[in-house]
Amino acid sequence: MEAAARLRREAAEYYRGHRVPERMEEALNALFPLCPEDLYGELANYLSKFSKAPVICKLVGRKVLDGVGQPTLEVEIYCTVKNYEKRICSAVMATHSQIPEDALPETIEADEKERNDSVDTAVEWVNDSLNTMLRDLEPTDQCQADKMLGEYFANKVEEKKELEKPEEGEGEKGEEKAAKVAPAPALSPPAPTSKPKKGEKGKKVLVEVKPLPPAEPAEPVLCGSLAIGGASLAIAKAGATIRRVPLYLHTALLKHNQESPKEMTLPLPMVTLFNCEKKSPTKLKLVKEVMLVPPAELSIKQSIKRILDIQKEMTRVLESPGRTPGLQTDSKKGKAQKAAQPILKGVSHLGCLTTGYDSLEQLLLLIQMACTNIGLELGTDMYLAINCAAHELMNYDKEKYEILTGTFKSPDEMVAMYVEMINKFPSIIALIDPLRKEDREQWSSICCALGSKCYLIAEDAATQISKLTTDQSTNIPMCSGVVLKYINQTKVSDLIELTGILDGQRHITILGSPDGESSDESLVDLVKQNWNSLILLKNHGQILLKNHSQNKLLMHFLPQSRISCLQCSQQPCRFTACLLSSQRIAH
Repeated sequence: MEAAARLRREAAEYYRGHRVPERMEEALNALFPLCPEDLYGELANYLSKFSKAPVICKLVGRKVLDGVGQPTLEVEIYCTVKNYEKRICSAVMATHSQIPEDALPETIEADEKERNDSVDTAVEWVNDSLNTMLRDLEPTDQCQADKMLGEYFANKVEEKKELEKPEEGEGEKGEEKAAKVAPAPALSPPAPTSKPKKGEKGKKVLVEVKPLPPAEPAEPVLCGSLAIGGASLAIAKAGATIRRVPLYLHTALLKHNQESPKEMTLPLPMVTLFNCEKKSPTKLKLVKEVMLVPPAELSIKQSIKRILDIQKEMTRVLESPGRTPGLQTDSKKGKAQKAAQPILKGVSHLGCLTTGYDSLEQLLLLIQMACTNIGLELGTDMYLAINCAAHELMNYDKEKYEILTGTFKSPDEMVAMYVEMINKFPSIIALIDPLRKEDREQWSSICCALGSKCYLIAEDAATQISKLTTDQSTNIPMCSGVVLKYINQTKVSDLIELTGILDGQRHITILGSPDGESSDESLVDLVKQNWNSLILLKNHGQILLKNHSQNKLLMHFLPQSRISCLQCSQQPCRFTACLLSSQRIAH
């Protein structure tokens, strides 16, 4: 009896200490006027607000394949919710590679091995160190999670430097020995600094020859860095799930210090129409891809329908012999020459048409003809953006860009060519990577000449997010906007912080997807948050509109009712999103 009485006293003290009688009375008084049909369910809902916040109990990393069959990392988050372990969400990181199209087989093989090793290391980090480090952390505390991830990554970088020091020391000793044995190299003659002008024999006019800035070395990527970006994104998704809000609203709250924005920016669709292979037998190398940008006044449904109409007409024209524009003018000789007919080679793994051309005029006239055939005017009803990928055009032996097969231009000549192009084709409203990032002087020149006529966007010419956040004095080429990519060790907090930095520098903030594709739709949420500038999602994945069950990215971007009319489409297209002129929706 005494034991039972003691237990009753301890139970009463325990429940009073947790204010259970008081809260039960409040719950019963609050629910009685409502007379809910499911009383116990409503009672559970009422009392659940007094439960402890969910905390991370486990991270699981695994190796999966992305949308193009490349290995990548998936991070799963498990939380302790009301005393039970529960799977909350997962995030898949898309792979990113900077290997050019014309890379040697040995280079491609080495890149694939490096990617595999990086994913394996990332899986090990997630399942071991990060799993222990992030345990008992609330997933809604994104800042603390990203701080811990950043410190962990910095320690890994230091560990790698310590391991490399002995190797560097051995290499320096070997070089010293070789220097003692090897004879001194013969002095090479100085490079000529003057050239005689034509028609002035015997006279030398001093002409300053500007050396071409050498290519900057590629930014090193630490093996396993995918784990940092994957864990940060998975935690952000878990925080949104716990809060029961969409990820885009969760990230917007993080950006605006937990204050819900009154308006949310809805991006406009932007679709890559052509992928022009630079290693194809055709002459044109200047254009890597051509994108369609609809006018801002169209709704999302109208924009995508118009883009699909143009794509269908382009496919029909390319498949119809004799219908493509085949004449090009040789401006030097003033003669019309027959150009090779462009051939439709199919659809790339990213979902866009692949073909080649002999001139830029031929390409643009073909698009213009397709628009005219369906009653649209290029430059009014549809605009163009061109990705030049100039870093892939440079011939370092000649120190010039190869824009056509056998045709080379210096950086200064490239600026003049772009000015002429935009004046001739005003429907082009954006140029992506028109120059290498090393040609900073020419970036300034082209911005002064064309900044008021089109967007000049630096993608390869930009710097990784992690480097920009740690060193805000990093010299970014003068441009309209910078493409930021969520890759490797990038964290959600980095992305939010850097948008503020770029706004202060008067750069347009652009979010671009990596080269690889994943089934994760989180990137769309990051776009839909309240960005204040141009937003661009490049390489945003192949979308087959005829199969809605697999269109996770598009269905996440648009309500189902908005794409229901597109079910009959048979053409695949590569879907991207940008904001050239804000469409705003009330939140």
